[in-house]
Amino acid sequence: MPCRGTAARVPVMPAVPVGGAVPTAIEPRRVALSFAFMQQRSSVEDLANSLKSELNRYSIGEKLPSSRALVERHRVSPVTVSRALAQLAAEGLVVTRPGAGAFRAAPRPPAVAAGDTSWQEIALSADAAEPVPRTVDASGVLVTLAAPPPGVVEFNGGYLHAALQPERAMAAALARAGRRPGAWGRPPIDGLPELRDWFARTVGSDVTAADVLVTAGGQSALTTALRALAPPGAPVLVESPTYPGMLAIARAAGLRPVPVPADPQGVRPELLAAAFRATGARVFVAQPLFQNPTGAVLAPERRAEVVRTARSAGAFVIEDDFARRLVHDDAAPLPAPLAADDPDGVVVHVSSLTKATSPSLRVGALVARGPVLERLRAIHVVDSFFVPRPLQEAALELVGSPAWRRHLRTVATELRTRRDAMAAALRLHLPELALPHLPSGGYHLWLRLPDGTDEGALVAAALRAGVAVAPGRPYFSAEPPAGHVRLSFAGVAGLPEIAEGVRRLRAACDEIPG
Repeated sequence: MPCRGTAARVPVMPAVPVGGAVPTAIEPRRVALSFAFMQQRSSVEDLANSLKSELNRYSIGEKLPSSRALVERHRVSPVTVSRALAQLAAEGLVVTRPGAGAFRAAPRPPAVAAGDTSWQEIALSADAAEPVPRTVDASGVLVTLAAPPPGVVEFNGGYLHAALQPERAMAAALARAGRRPGAWGRPPIDGLPELRDWFARTVGSDVTAADVLVTAGGQSALTTALRALAPPGAPVLVESPTYPGMLAIARAAGLRPVPVPADPQGVRPELLAAAFRATGARVFVAQPLFQNPTGAVLAPERRAEVVRTARSAGAFVIEDDFARRLVHDDAAPLPAPLAADDPDGVVVHVSSLTKATSPSLRVGALVARGPVLERLRAIHVVDSFFVPRPLQEAALELVGSPAWRRHLRTVATELRTRRDAMAAALRLHLPELALPHLPSGGYHLWLRLPDGTDEGALVAAALRAGVAVAPGRPYFSAEPPAGHVRLSFAGVAGLPEIAEGVRRLRAACDEIPG
């Protein structure tokens, strides 16, 4: 039966503040604070309505009574006056000037009649000569970027929670970077030499700064690589399942993603070889380390075979090494990137600092050898010129500081703790959701739903229950073999929120028809 387990039914608990325990009684202090908050909100609305009714007494640009006068006249607090004036300013009724007061605003100009944009449907439709329609479905990306409503547990996030981000270290690095001589000038097109050298050293082997282009994060690097290596209409081989953001990039570029099945040991080389023969593809996109969404690591015996298979097909491998800095503290020693053992330039390596730091530290790198590097450089320059120098300087300051290693150790411990807590809660409350692989890196779990479970209905029910999860369908470039959901444990505040989120997901599972 869909979404039904053998565990005892867990009572549906009332919604509670995220991260808190379910109260057994309502505390008097909470009631008092809640009442005070509602009373203050009502006072703000009452004062704002009163001031609106008096606005016609003032001419355009005339000053309203001072805040002190309003406090005395309406017997409210200065905070209430400030918030009421802010509400009127947001509605365009008054203009506030610091140190001068509030003034009646000029009426807004009448709204312009809505135009007729229906012609765009024809202009945006696929050209008759275009082999693949280039409409873009960004839903799989937006689900991990959009912030859920307040009070909803964020199991669909794609970044570290603010509590895990190195905010102090980043702020200090940015401050130091801003004081560097020439920090606000034009950077080298390929990126700062010192930053390129740092990325080269993280790949290892004989990779040098000359093989590196600094990009505006991993997504930008993937976009550049796919555009450089495959013409519109061409097939591109992808792992199945795989990262929806990459599928969106490929489709937006007019490419045809072709799935190659993977298992807990990574992509299956014999199926990769068959896909190259069947399609004539010249590109394969892979995440050999902590793959998104499965968390799989490409098995040692498959690594060289994957590169050899691509080389025999005259194809490139785009290696998206997004999760190297999200390793857990109980992981085995990490394998080197595929690019480190590739003297022939088969592998185009993509790396980024964003996932291990902050969504706004969009600094990444492309690593390539041979003539392909010049094509990558040309497309990168045409698209974005260069990555802003202050951001590059800040990244360089960050990775060169003692705080960087401390941050990575903290993240490694915290992610392992959260992973174990989520897995244990799922085993207890949702044993019917299959977890085929427990990853030792990354920030999410990939769960298979019981046969017959309506994936869309479960995702919708979960949101109603107060927990946002990522549906599995966008991770497949063709029809999925079963329903899945991806749960992230990095975007929540801590362990209590993980426990509460799983309890809410249990309630959602019980809600959908079985």
